[in-house]
Amino acid sequence: MLEAAGTATAPISPRRTPPTWLVVALACAGQFLVVLDVSVVNVALPSMRADLALSAQGLQWVVNAYAIAFAGFMLLGGRAGDLYGRKRMFLVGLGLFTLASLGGGLAQESWQLLAARAVQGLGAAVLAPSTLTILTAAVPEGAARARAIATWTAVGAGGGAAGGLVGGVLVDGLSWRWVLLINVPVGAVVLAGALRWLTESRAGERRRLDLPGALLVTAGLAVLAYGISQTESEGWTAAATLVPLLAGLGLLALFLLVEARTAAPLMPLGLLRLRSVASANVAMLVSGSSMFAMWFFMTLYAQNVLGYTPLEAGLALVPSSLAVVLGSKAAPRFMPVIGARNVAVLGTLVAAVGFGWQSTMTADGGYLTAIMIPGILMMLGAGLAATPLASLAISGGAAGDAGLVSGLINTSRTMGGSLGLAVMSTIAAARAGGEDAGPEELTDGYALVFRTATVVLVAGAVLMRVWLPAGERAGRRPRE
Repeated sequence: MLEAAGTATAPISPRRTPPTWLVVALACAGQFLVVLDVSVVNVALPSMRADLALSAQGLQWVVNAYAIAFAGFMLLGGRAGDLYGRKRMFLVGLGLFTLASLGGGLAQESWQLLAARAVQGLGAAVLAPSTLTILTAAVPEGAARARAIATWTAVGAGGGAAGGLVGGVLVDGLSWRWVLLINVPVGAVVLAGALRWLTESRAGERRRLDLPGALLVTAGLAVLAYGISQTESEGWTAAATLVPLLAGLGLLALFLLVEARTAAPLMPLGLLRLRSVASANVAMLVSGSSMFAMWFFMTLYAQNVLGYTPLEAGLALVPSSLAVVLGSKAAPRFMPVIGARNVAVLGTLVAAVGFGWQSTMTADGGYLTAIMIPGILMMLGAGLAATPLASLAISGGAAGDAGLVSGLINTSRTMGGSLGLAVMSTIAAARAGGEDAGPEELTDGYALVFRTATVVLVAGAVLMRVWLPAGERAGRRPRE
């Protein structure tokens, strides 16, 4: 989401400059919608399943269709903004996102909902990179820009944190359809404001758009995730599983081949030869595979096992949502004292403690010990780990690559989350024993997911301690 933050811009519109606060507000509104839709559907999942007869596998694709399209096309969205203009891509992305939200809210069949979610993800991938570049082009460098970026970051974190609560209010008060339909009036207002007030800008350097790379990586991830989801019903050796798994791996291999040969790659492979960039992205991929699934399974546990309403489930996860914001804000205070690498390891271990605690869940668990405290630990750790990982990745690249590296690490996190959710959903379904599982069986499946995630996070902490560069302490430059 930080794509192209450091790219120079060249304003190309002669119209009167709008008030800076209005540009910041419009950019932040676009960012809020994008991040909100990652989490807002979680509390609506049981209602969606009942209304559209979604299977357990289909349920995970309500989340993954958005996440995979978002991750796969995000770097392409940033490149398109550089080439065709940031305002234009803001309008195109927001328009696509808004129309897809309308289609999803009106869906009468499960496939219509999944298709709408994928198009939403594509729109978000076009929109998200332009929000920050529009903001940085409008605000002069210095303290004012730092405050504007801090506002943008806080709004993004707030969007993720508000998703559960907003979704709960809408599902309880109206229906699940409104977690998508609410984007339509909001999107229309932001579109009108952007069309009237934003000025156009683009990068001085024109680059070819790597559409083949974006299509290959997105298709590869989607097919691979589908193959993983097939293992629960078909087993690992069945053709229905092996064919998509091998096809997905083949598409990703072809993506790497295309990136190595193209003149303007979506993901320059040379960056991955830098220790800080490679290690931070792998660490984000590994940790994201566990962190992303937390909201999904916590929401299902609260509603399917403990009997919470959608609103109660959203309220139950508010402390966890606030904890991730707190962790993100606290990390920069610790990084100069103990080093970025140590903060990342510490955050990952704190999250692992929370996941381990959550794995002891029971079918009659109380809110304090079965949701609130472990949820706070999980998300506090996630917030602590994410900031130093991003910092380490960016510190290893050249100044001109800052936007690309930022976009890459956000993509790694979302890709890891998408594949992790496919794996974790398969684990949960296999342990629960099918579509008709009762509360006890569902709890066993969810608990196994959290135990698996605990092991993954501990392994990730070891990987970070061994592979990440030592990072920055007070007054010292990062060491490779």
